[in-house]
Amino acid sequence: MARSRQAILLSLAVAAVAIMALAPAQVSATKYNITKLLEPYKQYSKFNEMLSKTRLASDINRRQTITVLAVDNAAMSALDHYSLQTIRHILSLHVLVDYYSDKKLKKLAHGSTTSSSMYQATGSASGMSGYVNITRKDGKVSFTTDDADATAKPTRYVKSIKEYPYDIAVLEVSSIISSADAEAPVPPPAPVDLIDLLSKKYCKSFASLLSANADVFQTLNETKDNGLTLFCPVDSAVAAFMATYKNLTAKAKTAILLYHGVPDYFSLQLLKSNNGVVTTLATASETKEDYSYDVQNKGETVTLETKVVTSSVTATVGDMEPLAVYAVSKFLKPKELFKVVEAPAPSPEPSKRKGRAADGGDDSSDGSGDDTADKGDAAPAMVARWVTAATTAVAALALLS
Repeated sequence: MARSRQAILLSLAVAAVAIMALAPAQVSATKYNITKLLEPYKQYSKFNEMLSKTRLASDINRRQTITVLAVDNAAMSALDHYSLQTIRHILSLHVLVDYYSDKKLKKLAHGSTTSSSMYQATGSASGMSGYVNITRKDGKVSFTTDDADATAKPTRYVKSIKEYPYDIAVLEVSSIISSADAEAPVPPPAPVDLIDLLSKKYCKSFASLLSANADVFQTLNETKDNGLTLFCPVDSAVAAFMATYKNLTAKAKTAILLYHGVPDYFSLQLLKSNNGVVTTLATASETKEDYSYDVQNKGETVTLETKVVTSSVTATVGDMEPLAVYAVSKFLKPKELFKVVEAPAPSPEPSKRKGRAADGGDDSSDGSGDDTADKGDAAPAMVARWVTAATTAVAALALLS
């Protein structure tokens, strides 16, 4: 019997080694888009629309581990008399910067907890008013704030809409969460003369191009109060590009100027901490064209990569949320209007084993570098699995003694 028990334990240890070592590395969670998640559910269309108008949708999409408390169209009518900025504050309370699934809510430890909301996390709340109290009592879950109106009924949990474990949970609640601080009137942003701002710092020539194009000028002014990031080429960059610009058609001139505007607010800190593709005002105006580019950062340097040219952010011209303006080193050239510049192919490295290469053996080549890059991310996970497997095996073998 002893030998049989030892054999079983040894078999389990060997199996653990094999399974853990050969198991595939965990795949990272897929990215989500809150407006697309809610799009199939027409009963939340007003809530979804307001997430976009207040720019909360972009804030939500840039975060991980988050819970969105959606309300139906009927409940959204409670916000009809508030300004857009105040609605942003109120709905920010409906975005919890933690993950709460249906299961987690129904099994709250001690029956209650407190979660920070986007309203608190972004610094918009006064004191601690951006925290949301979550309470489970008599089988019902409610959401309240400490400064809620005394006559307001608690906001009740209704059901789960969509859950991606530990990334995002979208839940329906019965009503708008009450908070005196979030509901307080917000002064409208001070009017900004965009052309005057550009003319005073770095971008006088670009300001002249914008003011000379009525369509572009109107689009920028209509966008800036709802969220706009404008990248303006410095005067020397405009001078270097002017000969080419003059030869463009009127439609192309409009497109390339709009290409410098992103219909969302990005602080410099946000640009430095996020990489990815951004769409532009030209994307919206040219429905059949892409007109996007990559925002990349390395340390303190932010670059815009259009596949035709790479331009660097050199200075902040103005940052007054919801408007941000940054000076860039080069005029942005979209791939829709200019020839894409292919990256030069790396020079082949000399073979270290010429004899084997001549025989068709597996030698160093350009492809080997790509393989190493592809496997680099998987290497730590593979090592971790081997360590875990080895630990399991040692534990099992220890029982044999």
